[in-house]
This record gives sequence, structure tokens and C-alpha cells, in this order.
Amino acid sequence: MRLIRPVLTARQGSARRTRSSVLAVAAVTAVLALTATACGPGEDNASDKPSSPVGQSSDGKITIPDDLKDRLKEHGIDLDQWKNGEWKNWDKDKWLREAKDFVNPIIEGLWDPDRMRDADKSPEKPVDNDISGDVGVTDPTPEPVQAAGVPTPYHANAAESGKLLFDSPEGSMVCSATVVKDPAHPGKSNLVWTAGHCVHAGKKGGWYRNIAFVPSYNNNGLSTAELQKATKQEIAPYGVWWGQWAQTSDQWISQGSSVGGQGAPYDFAVLHVTPEKGSTGKSLEETVGSALPVDFNAPAVPKIDSMTATGFPAAPPYDGQKAFQCADKPGRLSLTAQDPTMYRIGCTMTGGASGGGWVAAGQDGKPALVSNTSIGPVTAGWLAGPRFGKEAKGVYESVSKKYAGQ
Repeated sequence: MRLIRPVLTARQGSARRTRSSVLAVAAVTAVLALTATACGPGEDNASDKPSSPVGQSSDGKITIPDDLKDRLKEHGIDLDQWKNGEWKNWDKDKWLREAKDFVNPIIEGLWDPDRMRDADKSPEKPVDNDISGDVGVTDPTPEPVQAAGVPTPYHANAAESGKLLFDSPEGSMVCSATVVKDPAHPGKSNLVWTAGHCVHAGKKGGWYRNIAFVPSYNNNGLSTAELQKATKQEIAPYGVWWGQWAQTSDQWISQGSSVGGQGAPYDFAVLHVTPEKGSTGKSLEETVGSALPVDFNAPAVPKIDSMTATGFPAAPPYDGQKAFQCADKPGRLSLTAQDPTMYRIGCTMTGGASGGGWVAAGQDGKPALVSNTSIGPVTAGWLAGPRFGKEAKGVYESVSKKYAGQ
């Protein structure tokens, strides 16, 4: 068993690039991605609430609340230097770990077409092959379901889906994510759902950097060769949206691991995003024309006929440039007796699909987000995702409330 980990792709000797371009994608099988600010179920964490979002003003200067600025100084971090490249410093004392330390100032143009396109490979990384214990409810391993390409244009068939880009100590990485509704801003959501391991490294690390969401990435499904000459508009037709704030579960931050499935039942995260180019007057939901509701009381496994998982798998045989889906009747996977049972479906998607949304009929019979890709086996025959409950609802409501008045 292993987590879907971001992988590095080094471009050497490229005359077009002067900076080192080691890019990573969520690697093969286990899809684990956790990000965000930790807080307990239903907590608003008012003491961590920024007085204004971290971002970029019209004159290019970084805007950041004074309280966060003071906390960053304790780590020796100057935001002006951060924007000019200091973010590449992954010294353990500068790798921000605590929820209240999350910072992600916009660096305009950082995610250019080359950088976005090259996050497309996931090397094999062995992990613990036995994450399912003898306790709890675990159904028989599902038969593999061959992932099917999402029909193009993606926006017409999976408008809420997209790629999540971020930087780590190993290089640039990629996951998948979903636009979800915001109860504080009906019809005008700027919330994105992904996996916790896509935003935070878990118990041995901290927050990832330069986190950005690209809805309907490569909307027309261009080939890798065609993308070599593609414009940013063709790759990111609905823009690049930077994470202003991220939040994940306390359990992921304290337990999350890149191997063995630790923390996987709590591997979810919510981002509040803002457009790279500054406000256009339209929210993310208005821009893409859709957002999914989140069901925190989804039907039990025996009552679900089918779930559909969407993502951008990047480990072989996939290249990370196209969207795929798997639809299957879910089963149950129990990792430990103490943790919630996870959903599991047959699926051949690999690394890069981490964080991608799982959709099923909610309590009202309409499509709703009920899980996200978290882990899978090295053989890539199935995927498992957390079942959303009070912890997931607490994270979701906390991010929504943080920006309710803005």
C-alpha cells in the first residue's frame, strides 16, 4: 500500500529555463493529500482568524495581517523576501507547521505553462503493503475499474474539477481538487476541497507552498506534445486561483504519513481561493458556473449504488495532463478500530488523482461531494477515501466562517 505522493520531474539543460525545475506529482497508488489549518470539529478558531486575507495588492505588495506577520517573524520569515524566492528555503525552522502559521502570498506568473505542464510524473515509492487491519469492517478487495477519460471540453462535463499545484521540499507537485459550495456565500463560493496531504506534509512536516487551483485544467484535452506550445489560456482557461487560507484536520497534522495509510480517514482539506490577477468581481463558482454541495451525512455503503471519482492521474500509464473518472459501487475499508471506516472503489487512477472529488447521490437524491481520493495500492487497482463526518464538517464550516463577512 502506498500514498499517492507528488513526484519530481527534472528538466535538465533546458535553454528556456534558468531555474531548476524539479516538479512532482502525487505518486502512484495511495492518493494522500492533506492541507489546511487544523481545528477541531465546529471550531471557528477565532484567534487564528486573519483580519484580512493574505494576498497581493494592486501595486504588487504583499498584504498580510499584523498578527500573522508577527508569527512569521518568529520563524525568521520576511514576506518580501519570501516572494522573491525565500519560499524555497525548507529549513526545518522555516517549514511552517502549525495551523495559525499558514501563509501563501500570490507570486504572479510562478505557475507558468511550463511549470504546470511538467508536473506529470510519479515514480514508484514503496510503502507499507498492509494498511487494512483485522478490526472494523473491511469488504473484499474490489475488482479494478478502468479509468475512463472525461469527455472534452472538461468544463461541460466536470466543471467543478481541476488541478491543485503546490511546492514542496522535493519540488513542485500536483493533486486534484473540487469547487464546493459556501454556505456563507450562496452562489458565490471561493471554496475548494482536496486531500489533506496535498496541502500539509503531516506529522513529519508542515504546510506546502505556492498552493494554487486550476479549474478545468487543459480543458480541451490537448496531448502532451500539443501542450508544449499551448498558451496559459489554453492550459488554464478559467484562471489560476491561489489559496488564501487552508485548513485540514488536527488528525492529519498529528498523524498523517506518506506511507502505511496513517491519518487517511481524516485526509481532507478546504481552501479559500482568490484569482491570481486580482479581483474581477466574480467568485470561483460564478467563473466556472458550478459548485458541488458537500454531504456530511452520506448514505451508508449498502445504500449507495455508485460513486464517481474524478482526477488528473499523473503516474504511469498516465501523464497528468488529462482528466479521468472511475464509477463503481463502493465497499468499506477499515484501517484501525479507532478510526472511521473509509469508502473504497475499484479504480486504475494513479498519483495526481489525490484529492479529487467523489460524487454520489446525497440525502436529497442530487449529486454531492461525499469523499476525496486519499490512498490506494501500489498496483493501482483501487482507491479509498475518507467518509465525511463531524471533523470534515468542522473544517469546512471554519473556513466558510472565516470569510463570511468579506
